[in-house]
Amino acid sequence: MSDALKQAAAAAAIQYIDPWLTPDAVIGVGTGSTADLFIDLLCEQRSRFKAAVASSERTAKRLRDGGVEVLDLNAVQRMPVYVDGADEINALGQMIKGGGGALTREKIVASVAEQFVCIVDASKCVSKLGRFPLPIEVIPMAVAAISRQCVAIGGQPILREGFVTDNGNMIIDVSGLVIEEAAALESTINQWPGVVTNGLFAMGHAQVALVAEPAGVQTFKY
Repeated sequence: MSDALKQAAAAAAIQYIDPWLTPDAVIGVGTGSTADLFIDLLCEQRSRFKAAVASSERTAKRLRDGGVEVLDLNAVQRMPVYVDGADEINALGQMIKGGGGALTREKIVASVAEQFVCIVDASKCVSKLGRFPLPIEVIPMAVAAISRQCVAIGGQPILREGFVTDNGNMIIDVSGLVIEEAAALESTINQWPGVVTNGLFAMGHAQVALVAEPAGVQTFKY
């Protein structure tokens, strides 16, 4: 059922962004299993828009393989929309992202877009963030120091073995956190020396969520 719901969310996203598919439009695209389904549908519309900006090398390859031009974000003046999935999303549009390890580039691309559209199946909706381990991208020499900081705030850090981000860094996944104030925690963790960014998307949350349920896709605006 989950794959069918992801496909429904991806299809709903194509319909939602239809007004922005214009000859001069650059579309921001996320990373992950649901984003992959969106990419495949977006590639079918490639003649209608100019290009895309990818949040990972994986996404860039999938877009190019589908015939879509991929631009460097530094070359883009305006991006109307960014579409991506999430590992968790709450009733405020705040998310945990980074299960695929692309959190830093996702956060950067999303920050440039005028609207962040999150596409998920209903299993990703939570009343409180923290069930999914929080990814933190860290500079390699800081892994031990950041792990100690995570323990100090009540988390259980585990280094993501054998994984290196597109930026050449490491990921620490932190479980056991009870996240009451997501924006405050996001800001706090980002201040730790050695942290590139963390997977809380609370200060830059989604403006729209398309949530696929067995009965259909619901649209939430924040």
